Amino acid sequence: MATTVTKRERQPAGRLSVARVCVDMGLAHLDRPFDYRVPAELDEAAQPGVRVKVRFAGKVADGWVLDRAETSDHDRLAWLEKVVSPERVLTPELITLARAVADRYAGNLSDVLRLAVPPRHARVEAEPTAADDDAGAPEVPPVDPAGWGRYPAGAAFLRALADGRPPRAVWSAMPGEDWPARYAEAAAETVRSGRGAVFVVADARDLDRLDRALAAALGPGRHVALSAALGPSERYRRFLAASRGRVAVVAGTRAAMFAPVPRLGLVGIWDDGDDLHAEPRAPYPHARDVLLTRARLGDAAALVGGWTRTGEGQLLAETGWAREIVPDRATLRTRAPVVTPTGDDPQLARDPAAATARLPSLAWQAAREALKDGAAVLVQVPRRGYLPSVSCGDCRAPARCPHCAGPLQLSASRAVPACRWCGRVSAGFACPHCGGRRLRAAVTGARRTAEELGRAFPGVPVRTSGRDEVLDTVGAEAAVVVATPGAEPAASPGYGAVLLLDTWALLTRADLRAAEETLRRWTAAAALARPGGRVVVVADGSLPVVQALLRWDPAWHAGRELAERRELGFPPAARMASLTGKPEAVAELLAELKLPERADVLGPVPAGGDDERMLVRVPRGDLAELARNLHAASAARSARKAPHPVRVQIDPADLF
Repeated sequence: MATTVTKRERQPAGRLSVARVCVDMGLAHLDRPFDYRVPAELDEAAQPGVRVKVRFAGKVADGWVLDRAETSDHDRLAWLEKVVSPERVLTPELITLARAVADRYAGNLSDVLRLAVPPRHARVEAEPTAADDDAGAPEVPPVDPAGWGRYPAGAAFLRALADGRPPRAVWSAMPGEDWPARYAEAAAETVRSGRGAVFVVADARDLDRLDRALAAALGPGRHVALSAALGPSERYRRFLAASRGRVAVVAGTRAAMFAPVPRLGLVGIWDDGDDLHAEPRAPYPHARDVLLTRARLGDAAALVGGWTRTGEGQLLAETGWAREIVPDRATLRTRAPVVTPTGDDPQLARDPAAATARLPSLAWQAAREALKDGAAVLVQVPRRGYLPSVSCGDCRAPARCPHCAGPLQLSASRAVPACRWCGRVSAGFACPHCGGRRLRAAVTGARRTAEELGRAFPGVPVRTSGRDEVLDTVGAEAAVVVATPGAEPAASPGYGAVLLLDTWALLTRADLRAAEETLRRWTAAAALARPGGRVVVVADGSLPVVQALLRWDPAWHAGRELAERRELGFPPAARMASLTGKPEAVAELLAELKLPERADVLGPVPAGGDDERMLVRVPRGDLAELARNLHAASAARSARKAPHPVRVQIDPADLF
């Protein structure tokens, strides 16, 4: 219950009468602790880590008590107004982590704490807590090392966790791997050694799978799963279970990277290349970097896993910060599907139309043979919808909306063309270039692909998995499953064939991580094929990303990508700060900014609307200085009440 003190009752606490408070103001020039006098009546409740109310600039503001002290550098201190709750939602480890993350991303401590601590629910805090019966709970069952033992370095990683040591690993999972079980086994060994673990995954589907695996490996009551889908009260209830030390393991989506687990011994992240791991709110931290910071500060183990490997993961391995866990080639050959491209010379000799056909004969034959064997076929299509983009049937010019010039699309075979931007229909479309009224497909979506495959394989069930409905699993019977990237359902015992169509949509994106992201999406789909199944990629086999898929060698591709970025000076080989806002505001911030000696300023480039973006590049070792100076420049503008904000991001995922 909240505790309030009237002015007449105010007497300072007998000891540690000064509370250092982080005031939730969100202004860079106020990003420091402020000292308040603790009344005697609040002495017991105003402990470090609790929420409080303080008077700041004549108004009552929220805050968190960071520490208590005997004295202050200031003679006259305002009184602590109220302790909102005696619940200590901030642990010392979390306070240290939040400050490190704020400094790393040139942000404010209050912004990080707002991400780390969910909103309070008084009813949940008041709920009775079950008696602590951990002493009578059955021990975590021993871990079967066979799963990790299939990797040459996997068994050693598991033994190090059991011994209480902090191993750090970058894991490239082999096709068909039950990755949630491997994470659960790592968690079990960590718990058996008397420590806790935090795992972060990208979405709810992955979280559900990991939740089930943890329950099987740890038994009841030893872990919680955190996600926004739980609702505010249940999420806060599970947060309190972790902060009160009632569970040893927390798994969740992005926000779980700050979960307060006592005696943290292991942090893990699955598929760190997924853009859902990047926080869209200031100061825009990435879950991978937050977890690795926790591992460094707390001397904990770290596990960065995925079907493929990011440039950041490759850098961890090359610098020796982490060790590789990869399968040996002999084991990989028994588990990997057979990958075949359609654009190499032998295939073009047999099928000259393979260079332009959307479904070359090789892909059609692979699907037909799998269906004949009674297996399911997975078809990955990068675009959702029916025909998300159309063009003039006569001159091939892109069909545009006459009102906003947005692209026209068709939502069904007999639908009226409509604008993808403003939604207006364009029933009387006439091409402004040639006057033609016929439309043709420019980009084919998942639903149109399903329709075409239904005609190609009559009598075979065709299902779609995408934004409208995401399938978790499909049965073992013969069927065609058309899915967009990230929505591929698992099939038991695996797909007989996996077709990767419209590969140009991924390969030709104007993005620094286009090749890395393409391989990540392809391997995620190909890993669902059964051992010895067929994977047909409609692309030229000479492309490096296709070669990496053919050999199932993500480490080679990641090393190649990292070498190119070193040569060009792009992250993670270098560090980048992105400054986005009105041109005059960005120029003002740059004028305030004290650039490190080896900094380069790139830009400007348009950033949508009237905004522009400037990039500041520095060597990796100069990041701390750049972040510190960016925060100081932002503080100077904040103190002057500059009219236009500038968004500051360190190493943003969408760099270009």
